[in-house]
This record gives sequence, C-alpha cells and structure tokens, in this order.
Amino acid sequence: MTTRATSANGGAGDDTSGLSGPNPRDELVNHLPALRAFALGLTRNSATADDLVQDAIVKAWTNIEKFQVGTNLRAWLFTILRNTYYSSLRKTRREVADVDGVFAESLSEKPAHDGRLAMADFRTAFNQLPDEQREALVLVGALGASYEEAAESCGVAVGTIKSRANRGRAKLAELMKLNEDEALELTDPATMAVVTSKPMTAR
Repeated sequence: MTTRATSANGGAGDDTSGLSGPNPRDELVNHLPALRAFALGLTRNSATADDLVQDAIVKAWTNIEKFQVGTNLRAWLFTILRNTYYSSLRKTRREVADVDGVFAESLSEKPAHDGRLAMADFRTAFNQLPDEQREALVLVGALGASYEEAAESCGVAVGTIKSRANRGRAKLAELMKLNEDEALELTDPATMAVVTSKPMTAR
C-alpha cells in the first residue's frame, strides 16, 4: 500500500476540508476483507485481486471528498473496485484464470468424505459463470450484501441484480449436474448463500 493511502492521520492526501463529521478514511481498513473477496470473485486470481484492491483503495483515498458522508461507504468502495476492474479488463482484453483457486476455496472447504459438491467442482463451475453473474453472487451471497446494496454497487436496477443472481445459481446447478429437487449438502454458509436463494445476514 502506498504512503499516500496509509497516512490516515495526516500528511499528503489528507485534505478532508470537503467532509463533515467522522473521516471516512478511518473506516477504509474495515472494508478490506470484503473488497478482497469481491476482487477475488471478479479476477479469480489472488495476486491480481490484491493489485485491484490496492488500486481501488488509492482511488478512494484520493477522491474521498466525493463520498457523501452518511451514505453507504462499502457500496461506494465496491463501485470503485468494480469500475477499476472493468476498466483494466477493457485494456487487457483477456481473461485471468483462477490459478490458485483462492476465492473459491475461501467460500467453502468440503470434508473429504463429501464428494457430491466437491470444492473442485464448485470452483470449476463458478469460474465458468459470466462476470456479471459472478459479481452478483459474490455480493449477494458470499458478502451478504442486500440486493439494493449490490444494485447500487453495480449501477443497475435491483431487478437486474436479482435476475443475474438467479441465472448464476441456475447455471451453477446445471454445471454441477444438480436436479431441482436434489438437496444441497453444503457445509459452509457462504457457499450455501451463493448456490441457494438465501443470502447471508448482511454485515
């Protein structure tokens, strides 16, 4: 992380004259785990995700005066990270593979005897989803965002997020060859939230 993005108590880049009340810069660190999980869901590569989070934090830090105090800081940060990702994607014009599978593994660790939804199967299926479906499932499922917060982060209507999440879950079930009436025996609440229709409790 750059010095500019870590000097929360003073120094260069700490002009908060346009803000009133608590300094939102002080809260940025609280959202790092969620930002990294979102970045991993988008990039499917841990090193690329770390770079993406750093770029997003630096942009947030240097543009903090644009944040409206009292509104949803996490959604604002998600929007910055998402825009940074798609801007980079347009430049590179290539997909980044999930080399180490860190994000998928962070969603669930299946016991050795439970082969029905082995983590390798979930990872393979999840990585085949389109970007828009992956981001919807990560936000609403793994990160516990409300549909409204996810819609705000992605700049789309709530109905669009619901549709993307539903299509993503349906595609996952298809890729993992699950029947509609087949029970999903998942051991991790984050993975359960991604694959089923029930999001985790919002944080």
